[in-house]
Amino acid sequence: MGRSKGPYNPEYPAGTMVRIAARLILEDFEHNRKYHNKLDPVQFEYAGTIAEIESVGFYHGGDELYKLKGLPRHLA
Repeated sequence: MGRSKGPYNPEYPAGTMVRIAARLILEDFEHNRKYHNKLDPVQFEYAGTIAEIESVGFYHGGDELYKLKGLPRHLA
């Protein structure tokens, strides 16, 4: 997040098809996160799947928060 374009500049714009991170990566993120929201257990079921970015928001500090089409609303 914010790796190549810096804070408050999304890596992927709305409309981009993306693959959700693998389960092991999500588990590592959940274990080591410091500032981001806790993952919902249901989110792990979508690991590795492809989704379209519906919109992009930002956490305070500039990391992207992607809303993905087709996922249950409580995950967006």
